[in-house]
Amino acid sequence: MSRHVAEFAHRMVPSPGGRIHLVEQGTGPLVLLVHGFPESWYSWRHQLPVLAAAGYRAVAVDVRGYGRSSKPAATDAYRMLDLVEDNVAVVHALGEESAVVIGHDWGATIAANSALLRPEVFRAVGLLSVPYTPRGGPRPSELFARMGGDEEFYVSYFQQPGRAEAEMEPDVRGWLAGFYAALSADTMPAPGAPDPHFVGKGGTLRDRFPVGRRPAWLSDEELDAYAGEFERTGMTGALSRYRNMDRDWEDLADFDGAPITQPSLFIGGGMDASTTWLADAIKAYPVTLPGLVGSHLLDDCGHWIQQERPAEVNRLLTDWLAALPA
Repeated sequence: MSRHVAEFAHRMVPSPGGRIHLVEQGTGPLVLLVHGFPESWYSWRHQLPVLAAAGYRAVAVDVRGYGRSSKPAATDAYRMLDLVEDNVAVVHALGEESAVVIGHDWGATIAANSALLRPEVFRAVGLLSVPYTPRGGPRPSELFARMGGDEEFYVSYFQQPGRAEAEMEPDVRGWLAGFYAALSADTMPAPGAPDPHFVGKGGTLRDRFPVGRRPAWLSDEELDAYAGEFERTGMTGALSRYRNMDRDWEDLADFDGAPITQPSLFIGGGMDASTTWLADAIKAYPVTLPGLVGSHLLDDCGHWIQQERPAEVNRLLTDWLAALPA
């Protein structure tokens, strides 16, 4: 584990789905950090001490279904509305009325919707890797089913309960190592190689992961920290987020095309498919994020942005936070 771990305070707080595990460091205005798939609070290990040193109460959660947080059995307990209310519950359990919320990957989408649905609680929003895309368009399952031609998009592959788990859970550590490598700038497949976001007929995602390559940001100790959590919990809680995308589309119908007006920040990786596929979403920020303070693409950076390039991300985050209205 990181040398900073001894300084972190672990807590469990009540939430609508049971309890949320969080890790906090520092005092000052609350900054809530929300991780993505397949990660945990630990993905913010490089940010917590820096934010604390900059004068903030930095709090990283295990999202519902992950780590030490509660894992409801029902698949529909992982819809976006529930995860937003978990974030609200954390803010209030910490004795605060408002917070800045920052998310990565799925956490970016959870953070964006937290700001959209509960603007009285979340006064600013930072998005890492996944751009804000307002609700709209066709039903997500229909859209994803049309992607890839004869191949299957990973989000579609994740839909059937048990299917992806059967690939991942027999060797969680090896699967995670391959998945992290597949989306890291220094180890991702070369241009023109089979895309690890898609599954060939009769195959698995892992078929396209790099073999025997470890990204520079991921040590054995860090991989063990991630693998240990998922070996204990299984993968279903994490995968349940993907299995609620159609429900989210229905739940958020009243927010079709809605902008987020609070001060916002976006940081993406220049080599991340999330930013290249969603380039039009970034171009639309003047309309969808009218409060945008800064939008940054880091050259030669992949998907795990706050771990691949912690110093740059930390500088962008602390500069942005310092400029926010009190």
